[in-house]
Amino acid sequence: METQGKKVLIVDDEEHIVELVEMYLNKEKLTVVKASDGVEAFELIREESPDLVVLDIMLPGMDGLDVLRELRKTSQVPVIMLTAKESEVDKVVGLELGADDYLTKPFSPRELVARVKAVLRRSLPQEERPKILERPGLTVDSERRFVEVEGKGEVQLTAKEFDLLYVLAVNPGIVLSRDRLMEKVWGYEYIGDTRTVDVYIRHLREKLGDDAENPRFIETLRGVGYRFKGE
Repeated sequence: METQGKKVLIVDDEEHIVELVEMYLNKEKLTVVKASDGVEAFELIREESPDLVVLDIMLPGMDGLDVLRELRKTSQVPVIMLTAKESEVDKVVGLELGADDYLTKPFSPRELVARVKAVLRRSLPQEERPKILERPGLTVDSERRFVEVEGKGEVQLTAKEFDLLYVLAVNPGIVLSRDRLMEKVWGYEYIGDTRTVDVYIRHLREKLGDDAENPRFIETLRGVGYRFKGE
């Protein structure tokens, strides 16, 4: 399978959870490395160069959100957040900081494995897709993960923000529902709050200099979804 042999870093101080997740990931031929706190996580990220990080929010010392905040200053490695909190704020903050996905404890190990594999698949090169998209006022280079806005220059996006923009831009004029965007960008049938898409769209617009009321790039169709403005 395309994700076999990929390396996953699990950052959690609950040993029984780490062992359970490791067992399930190993069954999928994924290599697992483990850390119990933020400091150790940064050391392993530097030494092991994992393909994905499973990161608990509730960590001793530096919490998971602080770890993610610092990590995003230097790396776009995919991150799945784990949280025992039900607060919507924790989930939204994690997504805003650049997390690719999240799960609330207690969770199904099988669901976590499915999400890990989906995120890893999304990060693999896709040779069949156009490498460079030229849209009015916008250039998207999928090979270099490069985005340039006319009059604004290069725009720095997180991995998931880039994927979302690409899916919209490669389908100009086509309305994509939140569920469809979740399926295309997150890579699995999402069960939960599709407002995740709204968070990412808001951040995309801010970075692209797009106006929700008078959009240059991304249009909102209320109650339906989003579309990239046709040429």
